[in-house]
Amino acid sequence: MRKATVSESRIDLPNIDTALFQQPDAQRLMAPERATHAPRFLLLYGSLRERSFSRLAAEEAARILSALGGETRMFNPSGLPLVDDAPHDHPKVRELHELVQWAESMVWSSPERHGAMTGLMKTQIDWIPLSVGAMRPTQGKTLAVMQVSGGSQSFNAVNQMRVLGRWMRMLTVPNQSSVAKAYQEFDEAGRMKPSAYYDRIVDVMEELMKFTLLTRDVAPYLVDRYSERKESAEALSRRVNQAAI
Repeated sequence: MRKATVSESRIDLPNIDTALFQQPDAQRLMAPERATHAPRFLLLYGSLRERSFSRLAAEEAARILSALGGETRMFNPSGLPLVDDAPHDHPKVRELHELVQWAESMVWSSPERHGAMTGLMKTQIDWIPLSVGAMRPTQGKTLAVMQVSGGSQSFNAVNQMRVLGRWMRMLTVPNQSSVAKAYQEFDEAGRMKPSAYYDRIVDVMEELMKFTLLTRDVAPYLVDRYSERKESAEALSRRVNQAAI
């Protein structure tokens, strides 16, 4: 006797609100209205040194993204206050918030310091709001992570940034860049020398561009969740608002 398939059988899901439970719509995923403007990338770096290798790596990434057809902006974190040590209308905080809302994708580039991303990198990420009203400004946006090290190759900083990217509900691309002994990899003009490390940054930016083009027009649908459809905008805002914590 042939067994009934899932679609042929009655599935008892008493805890689900059937008015809000939706089958995935392939048309919305595969054939949305496509944006025609250049993909928008925000690059953050994690050091204020005059010769900051995380900044130089981010600048190389920005050049590659521009050559691939993207529009890039870089946030200078100099003057950004510690979290909770200034109001949200502080000029540097407001600048960061506006750039995050403008961007469709981000690149995070940090040195590894004491086995972790720098405090400056974490401060920038911490200032990015999880919500603006009922809207999450990072949700569904793509992300690439990179790090530079003074010694041997390590992945501590990129692994930490991946965790934060997931927390910010971003789509972090699988590839990543970790540049060892970064002081050897840039010339006097601040340009990266030819190397396998440089080629990896090209790989990561190619992947980021492809993922951004693939997902930016469907991002709101990709991250549309049953649980949040059950909540009112006011209740959702209360739940994700971190200011009260």
